Amino acid sequence: MSSVYADVIVDITNEKLDRTFQYKVPPELTGEIGPGTAVQIPFGNGNRTITGYVLSVGNEPKYPQDRMKAILAVQKDAATVETKLIALAAWMRHTYGSTMIQALKTVLPVKVKARGKETREIALLADPAECEELLENYRKKNYKARIRLLNALLAQPVLPGPVVSKELKITADTLHVMEEQGVLEIRRTSTWRNPVSDAAGRTTAGKPNEQQQAVVDGIRKEWEGQNRPCLIRGVTGSGKTLVYMELMERVLKEGKQVIVLIPEIALTYQNVERFCARFGTRVTVVNSRMTPSERADQMERARRGEVSIMIGPRSALFAPFPDLGLIVIDEEHETSYKSEVTPRYHARETAVRRAGLEHAHVVMGSATPSVDASYACETGAYALFRMDARYGNAALPSVWIADMREELQMGNRSILSGKLREEIEKRLEKKEQVVLFLNRRGYAGFVSCRACGYVMKCPHCDVSLTAHNNGKLVCHYCGYETPQVHACPSCGSPYIGGFRAGTQQILSLIHISEPTRPY
Repeated sequence: MSSVYADVIVDITNEKLDRTFQYKVPPELTGEIGPGTAVQIPFGNGNRTITGYVLSVGNEPKYPQDRMKAILAVQKDAATVETKLIALAAWMRHTYGSTMIQALKTVLPVKVKARGKETREIALLADPAECEELLENYRKKNYKARIRLLNALLAQPVLPGPVVSKELKITADTLHVMEEQGVLEIRRTSTWRNPVSDAAGRTTAGKPNEQQQAVVDGIRKEWEGQNRPCLIRGVTGSGKTLVYMELMERVLKEGKQVIVLIPEIALTYQNVERFCARFGTRVTVVNSRMTPSERADQMERARRGEVSIMIGPRSALFAPFPDLGLIVIDEEHETSYKSEVTPRYHARETAVRRAGLEHAHVVMGSATPSVDASYACETGAYALFRMDARYGNAALPSVWIADMREELQMGNRSILSGKLREEIEKRLEKKEQVVLFLNRRGYAGFVSCRACGYVMKCPHCDVSLTAHNNGKLVCHYCGYETPQVHACPSCGSPYIGGFRAGTQQILSLIHISEPTRPY
């Protein structure tokens, strides 16, 4: 038998060690080691034992065999990285400037192998005559726990594990001894945790209308041609989710799997219920609110092919499906798809890359697509599909845009426009409620000219500067400071200053104008 060698990346985040090291594969481990296997290896002059990940296996040595160390063991409690995910990790390393081990740890579905949730039953094996003899013997030796358990088994030959341990208070040692004596049998059954079993079947899915069906047909035609990533630009309420499900149906009929990315964990179960109504138990979910064991279970179910649809935030992108067919990215414009830790990958870009490696499709949807996605559509990199009407012919809300420069010219120096005040008053007179959305907390402000709209910005970060009480304008990103200005650098207007439009400021303003109303 020819010798086998493995190229291993060590689990040390250091750029100097960001390369592979070749190790001998012992004959007894040859069948257990392949791309993605976690192994224990001797490393460094002191041969300290560390973890490494096998990237490739071959028969050609790169170094003299007398200088080459051997793999010590396969790490049994580590998850296996599939070959395709290793290739994806290599691309992430190159694209986002991380080390290989950082990229590998990102694409690893879980830190340890999933262990199924174990259920136990205690079954009586001894016949009634034997039990009477055993009881007599236990009484002589004052084995109170054994007497209690045997009497319970005589009344009910099979007992659930929790009943035995919690209600009867039988220890594991007692069970082990009685099992060795042949008195009883401990039956163990492993089951995988299913976080969506209760959600299935609560809602029903409708049939696509003419607009939705046209988009479905257009995307399917695209798949048969260039197979570019597809972007659905649909207004809120146009029924993009139903389009996703129609496309998913076709992929599932081909025996392939689907990953559905959503931006917020809070939306996970809302979407799960809709997908469960259509696809039943083939749906599962993964997110950061689940325990490590729960996440591990879902990844293992995906690996085994027990589920066909994985729903979750950007971490769900690395579900180890054996035959991935489609990646759906809902609300693709959301900033939560960008990782905040190294490698700082973008889920949209990474999804397109993974789909390319596995010959899968990518479908994205948004009412307000990101600039990147819109540009990709203009250049022809993405295929664009529009949905301009709401599902069921529902009307879009009326929207007005107020130019606060014109409000200033009319003598309104308030944060609220005249139109907004008027509409608020109308709603309150009708005993209705008003919701004001504002993307700034507290008294957070920026310096703006009310005449021309010019905003003072940091020359380094291109973000608005904040006015402080010490007469300084400060960038809260890099710390840049500059003195407060009294005239607009753009138009020379004296109407420039801190424009404080935080939620607390708005609330204070409304309290002043309407002090008797509840808020």
